[in-house]
Amino acid sequence: MKTRLRMYCVSCLVTLGAVQLSAQTYHWIHSSENDTWQQSTVRLKSEVNTLPDVSVDGKAKIATFKTWGVTFNELCWDALGVLTREEQDEILKKVFAPDGDLRIGRGRISLGANDYARSWYSCDEVEGDFELRYFNIDRDKQAIIPFIRAAQKYNPALTFWVSPWSPPSWLKINGDYPVLSSPANHLSPKLDYLLYGNVGGTTDPDEMKLVGERKGKFPRQLATTDYMIQDSRYLRTYANYFCKFIDAYKAEGIPIDMVMYQNEAYSYTPYPGCAWTAEGTILFNRDYLAPALKKAHPEVKLYLGTLNTNRQDHVEKILSDKQACISGMGFQWEGREILAAIRQQHPDWSYICSESECGWGSFDWKSGEHTFELINHYLGNGCNEYNLWNFILSDNGKSTWGWKQNALIRVDSRTRTFTYTPEYFAVKHYAHYIASGSEVLAYKPEGDDKKPVLVVRTP
Repeated sequence: MKTRLRMYCVSCLVTLGAVQLSAQTYHWIHSSENDTWQQSTVRLKSEVNTLPDVSVDGKAKIATFKTWGVTFNELCWDALGVLTREEQDEILKKVFAPDGDLRIGRGRISLGANDYARSWYSCDEVEGDFELRYFNIDRDKQAIIPFIRAAQKYNPALTFWVSPWSPPSWLKINGDYPVLSSPANHLSPKLDYLLYGNVGGTTDPDEMKLVGERKGKFPRQLATTDYMIQDSRYLRTYANYFCKFIDAYKAEGIPIDMVMYQNEAYSYTPYPGCAWTAEGTILFNRDYLAPALKKAHPEVKLYLGTLNTNRQDHVEKILSDKQACISGMGFQWEGREILAAIRQQHPDWSYICSESECGWGSFDWKSGEHTFELINHYLGNGCNEYNLWNFILSDNGKSTWGWKQNALIRVDSRTRTFTYTPEYFAVKHYAHYIASGSEVLAYKPEGDDKKPVLVVRTP
């Protein structure tokens, strides 16, 4: 039997008592593997014959939800470009319009290349340019900015945040964009020793292999070396690099209101990436990035992330520095496992899911079920923002660096057609109804019953 994705939409809270329950009805929307987004009206039963999954009194509140987001990537823009203008408009309206299917209100931008860029680039590859005289966003003007403007046509109120995958290569100890060598890049294997250089150890070629299961601690061994050069001149330049990027995008009519210092500092990647130690993370955020933002862009918040590790003691070590400069945190992948514990320690901060999980190019029902559970987990544990990764990809979702991922919309480049995947409908079951200002009241995590539950009161 296939599990159904379910959402209950209740128009108001009802005081039980004299109300004739048998006369009450509610709107029921469900999706199954071959039968998505089915709607019907269901009459409430007058007697309860099962135990409730959750109890709600209408007073307790987990969090107030803000927005849904997606990432603007070059390969997504390329996939969209395969289609006709009419089809592009249909998709963009459904994804971004306030009255569309997903109602996306937030965009994530990569500061330089990420793993779904067409190739490696940064905004300043001129070695020794500490004054950033050659900084530019020319590459972004080819795809990312046109992509954003196409989305702004349907939602002019889009807001944006940014994180880098890798600093410019000359700011790193290995002088290149990846962390580890592979057949997909040109980094010398002789430099792989840098990752664990202080203690020795052998790098694991399967460290980034997506097996669809979580077993033990991630990463299995923490980096002992910061790949960002830990010299004040380099760190100051990198902080100013963030500010230059914010300035450049503001000039293009794209306001950035939040930054994170690094995407997945705990993924030791063959594609653009950068490993950081706890000490390096504290030093850069506290002494360089936060002061630079405060001076040049006080309107921009600094979040810690994106945290993709379940090594709670390591994250607590970073947080023990009492960084008053941090406004919130972003969790993804294995970071979800420690979200609840960290939030309990720092309840006044803001928490977001910085990236939904990407899968392995299957585009199947199982991927939709997984995303459905992920949304339930993050919102149920207090995240007020949920960011998706690639929302549209071509064919098998293969990246420039050779691995495959899922997306909400799949384009067949041969026939120039597209399909909405099960993951699209998994997201729609939440995003179509949970608007900004919605209050998450209660949740039940997915257990052996495979039934996650979320209770939300919309404005």
